[in-house]
Amino acid sequence: MPEFFVWLIFLLPMISFVLISLIIRPFFNQIAKIAGYITILTIFVSMIIAFWGLSFVNSNGGVEWAPHSWIDIGNLQITIGILMDPITAIMLVVITSVSLMIQIYSQEYMNQDNGYARYFAFMSLFTASMIGLVLARNIIQLFVFWELVGVSSYLLIGFWYHRPAAIAAAKKAFIITRFGDFGFLLAIMYLYLHIDAFKIHGLNPLEIPDIYHAVAIGGILGSTAVMWIALGIFAGAVGKSAQFPLHTWLPDAMEGPTPVSALIHAATMVTAGVFLVARFFPIFSLSPIAMNTVAITGGISVIFAASLAIVATDIKRVMAYSTISQLGYMMLALGVGAYGAAIFHLFTHAFFKALLFLGAGSVSHATGTFNMRFMGGLKRYMPWTYVTFLIASFCLAGIFPFSGFWSKDEILVALWAGEFATNPAISKFLFWIALIGVFMTAFYIFRAIILTFHGEFKGGIEAEQAIKKSENKVHLMESPKVMIMPMIVLAGTAFLVGFIVNPTISLGILDAHWFGELLKSSIVGQGHDDLFGNIGNHSFNFTMAVLSNLVALAGFALAYMLYNSNPVLVKLVSQKLNSIGNILARKFFFDEIYEEFIVKKIFYKYLAGGLDWLDRALIDKLVNNIGWLILNIGRPLLKIQNGQLQFYALVMPMGIFILFCLLIVWR
Repeated sequence: MPEFFVWLIFLLPMISFVLISLIIRPFFNQIAKIAGYITILTIFVSMIIAFWGLSFVNSNGGVEWAPHSWIDIGNLQITIGILMDPITAIMLVVITSVSLMIQIYSQEYMNQDNGYARYFAFMSLFTASMIGLVLARNIIQLFVFWELVGVSSYLLIGFWYHRPAAIAAAKKAFIITRFGDFGFLLAIMYLYLHIDAFKIHGLNPLEIPDIYHAVAIGGILGSTAVMWIALGIFAGAVGKSAQFPLHTWLPDAMEGPTPVSALIHAATMVTAGVFLVARFFPIFSLSPIAMNTVAITGGISVIFAASLAIVATDIKRVMAYSTISQLGYMMLALGVGAYGAAIFHLFTHAFFKALLFLGAGSVSHATGTFNMRFMGGLKRYMPWTYVTFLIASFCLAGIFPFSGFWSKDEILVALWAGEFATNPAISKFLFWIALIGVFMTAFYIFRAIILTFHGEFKGGIEAEQAIKKSENKVHLMESPKVMIMPMIVLAGTAFLVGFIVNPTISLGILDAHWFGELLKSSIVGQGHDDLFGNIGNHSFNFTMAVLSNLVALAGFALAYMLYNSNPVLVKLVSQKLNSIGNILARKFFFDEIYEEFIVKKIFYKYLAGGLDWLDRALIDKLVNNIGWLILNIGRPLLKIQNGQLQFYALVMPMGIFILFCLLIVWR
């Protein structure tokens, strides 16, 4: 496969961004519809090339081309190039295919928006940024696109800049992810400090293939260095993937257009964090502390986010917390060495999570609101939306035979086996955490289905207007075909992808888990598969499959009992658990802790206030006193330099006499 075509996967959406920004918007904004067509066409071609790339890698293994010189600083050469290994090929297919469906859907969703062309320009930039990130073969190159993804998300979350809530959400996302990115940058700098050790072996510490080779050789990076580099990289991943405790930006990011949320959660920004850990997994695998940190953080995120989804009333925020929880599963898998299971779940999650968000946008398009308390009964008006949303929900809950079942069960099996985990006891404990997460996931997603599609319609935005002023209207009908068709495609993909990529089973569907076999074809070469932990996947475990399905069905049953068969029971349970419900509704007070305590008190009052006092009380006074001293020292000299010659004639002999006396004393 020629390198030029791989570059085209990135360049085409970038060209779309430039065309729309510099030509369509300034000169042809009256025909803004063309912006959507340009975006769809370029991403479609990128998707075709991405599938070609996946087929090529599947047949020939990973490939890398000679890097191109970019920047030379002293003895350091920073290059730019492409690393086309299996995870890159998989991510390219996910990004381009999901993005294409979202862009098609967006044509109708954003149809009446004044920023139509601007929207598609930003979406093209967002897609191109994520493609550039996964293609990068140099860690500096990766970091550039990593930050460009952050900028794109800022522009899209705050797309409706006339809304204060949208601007606040965009700033919050940008600032919180900066904390994680600071750790990532420190890791890059610390890695660079080992340049001499790398050069002994002819390697560059900033080239990703060279990092893999260094790990395979061993002894180049000490255990302490490995730990800090891995933890720094993970800090960046925690920020981007909204893992605990840097999770608070993601629910607020729902202020952007719904297709933006779908792209962020399914194929771009938040998946970038999981990709980053997977990309540098060989470094993580050398540090038990880093691996356990990844696994425990993932476990906390699974339960923590799922508990918040249980009480959320905004359907998009339910999906946001669901994303945090599902990414927690991926981090869990990576933390116990189940590399293949983590990437498998990332792959399946992209399709059904995009579908869930597009379904949320579809019901909002009809009801004018995202508040599930004002929905209900929509399945009779929106049958296609209901069916596709139901399929995505079964995938999310991990119900057989939907795609989420295959990938989530591999994670559960890997946790229970713990054969690649640095601490099998922690792995076993996290298995039970993950299983509880299965129950909670099934409960909150079926709760959302009942509140949104079952029962009687509760008025939509017109009922909500009594509480909050809005200009939206209720249109109780199925969404237009241009929105429904991408949802149908994603529903079919979400269902079938599990069969296409399922593990070795005795049902005769596939003879081998080709997904795991594909991931084994590392560019490092033969004999280094162990760098990526459990790339080959576990065999199908019938007992685990039955157990996980029973747990998920129990979650469905409880949601049905509370919200469908006996709504009075919900009020009774709410009253009994009022204090817990209040804690969950206020999101464990994390926003208050961050904004009121850390930002306003620690940073603003104490840190900024202390620096302000230091500036005024010490620095300003020191500068002012020096100025006063210089000014007043000069005043006596003004008396001497008075311009009178007779006075100078008197002083000169006196000066000579004083110098003569000093000379005698000195000698």
